Amino acid sequence: MPDTSRPVRKLGFLTIGLFDPADPAAGHQSTLQIIELGEQLGFDSAWLRHRHLQFGISSPIAMMAAASQRTSRIELGTAVTPLGWENPLRLAEDLATVDLLAGGRINPGLSVGEPMHYDTVKHELYPDSSELEDFGYARLDRLARLISGEPVRDFSGKQGVVEEFSNRVEPHSPGLRDRLWYGAASRKSAVWAGSNGFNLLSSSVVFPEANQEPDFARIQQLQIRAFRDAAATSAQANAPARVSQGLVVIPTDSASPGQREKYQRYVDERTPRTRAPQGPKGMLFAPDLIGTSDEIAEQLYAHAGFQEVDEVAFALPFSFDHEDYVQILTDIAGKLGPALGWTPHGCS
Repeated sequence: MPDTSRPVRKLGFLTIGLFDPADPAAGHQSTLQIIELGEQLGFDSAWLRHRHLQFGISSPIAMMAAASQRTSRIELGTAVTPLGWENPLRLAEDLATVDLLAGGRINPGLSVGEPMHYDTVKHELYPDSSELEDFGYARLDRLARLISGEPVRDFSGKQGVVEEFSNRVEPHSPGLRDRLWYGAASRKSAVWAGSNGFNLLSSSVVFPEANQEPDFARIQQLQIRAFRDAAATSAQANAPARVSQGLVVIPTDSASPGQREKYQRYVDERTPRTRAPQGPKGMLFAPDLIGTSDEIAEQLYAHAGFQEVDEVAFALPFSFDHEDYVQILTDIAGKLGPALGWTPHGCS
């Protein structure tokens, strides 16, 4: 058994919310049921991927609003919302609204950069300003300022008989700013996140620096350490910086023979991309972890990136069925989590 002297403190899961385009409502309902199950199993958090023009959740904020009314405790997050698709002021309004409905349980995870396949969508997304939009860190800084309650304008007060105006984004949700996360895959972005008062989402993708050995776990470890160093000296940090790691894990303890066979095919198909850097930036993918909970726990405790964290949000595979997710989550909560020293919420 692995050493649990540094136990996992918070355990979450991440889902893409895949749906059949011929029946999208069923897929969305399935995702909500999975979140409800997560709360029942004692998970600390449930995270939603954000997908545009694909067959996954395009509106995680709406899904979090729905989930907030079906749950009472589990934290709800996005991992991640690509800010290039969003108007920061409108997004700030929506996030604050849902956070208030959820009783302060929302954890928005964000990223910057040009929208994926921008040339194919810019004529609809930004028809009058596609060449002028700034998709860098300034866009995220603007969102953070608006969420924190900084003034939007000088104008405020009562106008006429009933109209009353505010100079900040309304509603305002105190504490939401401290629960903003940044999805970083490079040392540069990890340092930026730490320096600017964000928590860090570290996933199954990293970008190595020039001349850095292509060792995923070691690179992730160094990025997390760089983030913590930056956060420790940040004047913007209002609370201790948090780090969450999100690898794909597939425990098979209670899986049927058919499920095990399907899961192994999925992992085998994805494994080749983990053996060498991918693309012009040398992107590295972490291998999916499959096996019994004890086997996965041993691999995690040997993982340099995992050794740096006490929060995890394990990613559910993209293309599995509802009953597969039920089995995987049940095994994570009942076997893998305890093997990592985690205690389900509500258990002593």
